[in-house]
Amino acid sequence: MKSKKCGKEDLVDEMIAPRKGNTKHLFGSVKVGERGQVVIPKEAREIFDIKQGDILLVLGDVERGIALVKAEKLQAFARQILDSASKPEE
Repeated sequence: MKSKKCGKEDLVDEMIAPRKGNTKHLFGSVKVGERGQVVIPKEAREIFDIKQGDILLVLGDVERGIALVKAEKLQAFARQILDSASKPEE
């Protein structure tokens, strides 16, 4: 199934984290298997460069739902924060 672009960017995207191009997708639906497993659609795996063996973090917000994030992406982001916090202010 081809992804569908979702409506307009929200305020956070426009003001805090502006992005170029179409960044929102709807990849279809997945069914939870007997052991709680889901299959990430091929197009999503390609767009987000998810490969067999990658470690994904499962994040959750009771009001907004579940998100999957590649552990290496979050680790790189955390490293940037720590690096900038350890630099003396000029």
